[in-house]
Amino acid sequence: MASAGFTLSPDPSGTTVSRRAWWALVVLLAGMFMALLDTSIVNVALQTIRTSLNANEATLSWVISGYALAFGLLLIPAGRIGDRFGHKWIFVIGVAVFTLASVWCGLAQSSTELVIARVVQGVGGGIYVPAVASLIQLMFPPRIRGRAFGLMGAVIGVGTALGPIVGGLLIQAFGEAEGWRSIFFVNAPIGVLVIVAGILLVPGGAEGKRLSTDAFGLLLAIAGMVALLVPLIEGEDLGWPVWTFLSLAGGVVLLVLFAFWERHVAKTDAEPLVPPHLFSHPQFTGGVLLAFVYFAAFTSIFFTISLLWQAGLQHTALESGLVSLPFSIGNIVGAALSDRLAVRMGRNVLSLGTGLVALGLVSLWLILWLAPTTDLVNWDLLVPLFVAGFGSGLFIAPNARFIVSTVDNSEAGAASGVIQTVQRVGSAIGIAVIGSILFGQLPSSFAPSKAETAKIAQQHAAGGADAIKHAITQYVDQNLATAFGHGAALAMMTSAVFAVAAFLLVFALPKRVSLH
Repeated sequence: MASAGFTLSPDPSGTTVSRRAWWALVVLLAGMFMALLDTSIVNVALQTIRTSLNANEATLSWVISGYALAFGLLLIPAGRIGDRFGHKWIFVIGVAVFTLASVWCGLAQSSTELVIARVVQGVGGGIYVPAVASLIQLMFPPRIRGRAFGLMGAVIGVGTALGPIVGGLLIQAFGEAEGWRSIFFVNAPIGVLVIVAGILLVPGGAEGKRLSTDAFGLLLAIAGMVALLVPLIEGEDLGWPVWTFLSLAGGVVLLVLFAFWERHVAKTDAEPLVPPHLFSHPQFTGGVLLAFVYFAAFTSIFFTISLLWQAGLQHTALESGLVSLPFSIGNIVGAALSDRLAVRMGRNVLSLGTGLVALGLVSLWLILWLAPTTDLVNWDLLVPLFVAGFGSGLFIAPNARFIVSTVDNSEAGAASGVIQTVQRVGSAIGIAVIGSILFGQLPSSFAPSKAETAKIAQQHAAGGADAIKHAITQYVDQNLATAFGHGAALAMMTSAVFAVAAFLLVFALPKRVSLH
């Protein structure tokens, strides 16, 4: 029960809110931070997960993509359920699912169990994250709401950017062998505090809106996305058997059926999962495609760099996390300036942001392609990562508001849900594609052939068995680094292509919108 002066219907002309409202915002943003941190923190743990659980390459992609897909597909239905029954309890239940699943991830004894737990964790995040924006909308009057949403945008940027650093520090502290489990266990105390504080501080109440019954639409969307993701992730590892192409075709068919089904539902009294009329606005359609392509490019670069630095060059998780530090710093600086620049520059701030990301990723690709992999050091990637991070910070905060502005104000809530979903689905598809390209360049074995072994033994025979063993180890390390370097260069080139496409798609958005 909310206390006096703290309601879900604030005075529209109000210029102040109670202290409890700000404490409730802290609780909500702590939950948001936890979910967004887990979208990137796992990247630096992939190599230790690989060795600890003897996981294959496809599993590493599933650990990232499974979370992102489950997260994205639950955003819209969870928001609708919150409208009907109250966002407070949807938030609390979602955080509880996320926290329990985090503990399950940390306790996982096999790669399959970890993937399942990550999917459940994504479900938890997808349940409660929509409640954060909805409750901010309901708790704060318009004159203060912008400040609250600005804080939310900063948390999203900082949470995503700090993931690799936090992950590297935790793994360093708890050991390379099993330290990856700590990145999941750390969510347990935070989650418990958020649950308790949420029950005590976050206002309750429900809007009582009619609950959408579009369960079949949700089923079609899930089936279509899974049918696309499975072959993209598993195909390279299995040699692209016939079923992978049939699955890809089936996924496209299911998503087309989903579109027709949504149009059918819209003509009845039921409420569609994704309102088709949103896409009658060409600028909105272009904006949704922009969100998909940008997040496919943005999320995948950490996946590529982390695996190159750890699996290819055999650096520690902390060293891998530190490589991404320039991106994190640039992201935070860009996010801090984005709102002010968006007011001055309009759509040009998005053009500048995506242009800098594209420039940074193209530079990274050229460095990975031209420089000898074994000679790579952190400093080589510092400038392009900072440039890409700064551009990303400029883009992410105002991007959704520009896309939402392409539809009527009455459609803003539905449009926002679609955009958030597409961002997560873009992340999942991006990781699947990049993972397939990166791992597709790796040979089945890095060890020398029998003839090469004999040649190495002959060359180092004078040094004895230890010298021969050392030479073979060097050969394997060289092969490993070269193969990962080549795969990482092609993967980064693909991310750069996505980023350039995002830059071009920015011009589908309106030149100026009201940001206050």
